[in-house]
Amino acid sequence: MKAEIIAVGTELLLGQVVNTNATFLSEELASLGIDVFYHSVVGDNPNRLEELLTIADKRSDLIVLCGGLGPTDDDLTKQVTARHVGQELVRDEPGYHQLKAFFENSQRRMTENNLRQTLVFKDGVSLPNPNGLAIGIFYQTAATSYLLLPGPPSELQAMFLTHAKPLLLEQFPQEEVLLSRVLRYYGIGESALVTELADLIENQVNPTIAPYAKPNEVTLRLTVKTADEAQGIKQLDALEETVQARVGAYFYGYGEQNSLAETVVGLLIEKKKTVTAAESLTAGLFQATLGGISGVSEVFPGGFVTYSAATKSKLLGIDPGLLESYGTVSQECAEAMAVYARKQAETDYAVAFTGVAGPDELEGQPKGTVWIALASDKGVSSQLYHFNRDRAYIRHSAVMAGLNQIRKELLN
Repeated sequence: MKAEIIAVGTELLLGQVVNTNATFLSEELASLGIDVFYHSVVGDNPNRLEELLTIADKRSDLIVLCGGLGPTDDDLTKQVTARHVGQELVRDEPGYHQLKAFFENSQRRMTENNLRQTLVFKDGVSLPNPNGLAIGIFYQTAATSYLLLPGPPSELQAMFLTHAKPLLLEQFPQEEVLLSRVLRYYGIGESALVTELADLIENQVNPTIAPYAKPNEVTLRLTVKTADEAQGIKQLDALEETVQARVGAYFYGYGEQNSLAETVVGLLIEKKKTVTAAESLTAGLFQATLGGISGVSEVFPGGFVTYSAATKSKLLGIDPGLLESYGTVSQECAEAMAVYARKQAETDYAVAFTGVAGPDELEGQPKGTVWIALASDKGVSSQLYHFNRDRAYIRHSAVMAGLNQIRKELLN
């Protein structure tokens, strides 16, 4: 079955919004055994959307449109698609009552244009919106199926998983499905990882290996097409075993969303350990990264941002003489920051960052020089790094390196 995804919205063409919906939908459709052959983005223009629908009709069995279901004049996906397939738009009663209840509960006046969100195709299937007000639509002609979904990712994903996916499974049962497994690696670049796996990638048929470079890490997606799920899992297991025998030293976790920070927080929770941080060049970025992980309050009571030598002394209690003797960009400073932070916060671990994010050198040290120290009941250890690129990348690199030091310590 051939599918294509059409994202509607001028904001996408202007680069104001990133089209994450296409990634989500492609992965979900692939898991159903539905091949996505085309991605398109079109602005809020009825003529251009009609032209694109005409092209899509000739080459695809399923057309998924996302965006343009809202209440404003530029939300025209339903209207254009309805004309394209010759459908009358009617009010979805459950959606209408949900809309009314929303405005009554929020004590806001409902303007007339909001009713557009409740319009659906007369002969289509209405898809409720668990996280919003715009109703989705599924409609079939003799040759083509249309799936209309809202643009906001939180609404689109919930609607697809709750309502559209079961419907597609029912309407389009596939003999074969795609099974994927994502492996995540830190400490090896994409080119080096691909070199290690070159023969596997060159000779792949089914299952396949696809590397993806991300900031300071690399992921591998292993994918198999199979009619037997149990057999497909065995094939993925065998391929993963071969891959890990070569590059497993850099592996840290599974999944598209399971980041290094999530892995570290998960290990801390599992082992009932706590961590704090003292940050100089990263200026709280490490702590903000931890703060984005659900459940982190169990293992992270708080930390310190000590940019200057004075705050390192005042907040952490480091001897000013040590800083005068060795400087703030030094192994001695990093280790003192970790030791004193752990003492102040009374945690099992403390990680400290000090260095030069740039653009200029500091204390005679070039941009990208970073010391990261880790203190625990075993003592304190530190490591010197030389990162490159711009200021933001250096800071992100430091955070990733610090997370990895904690991860390795927790696994010892």
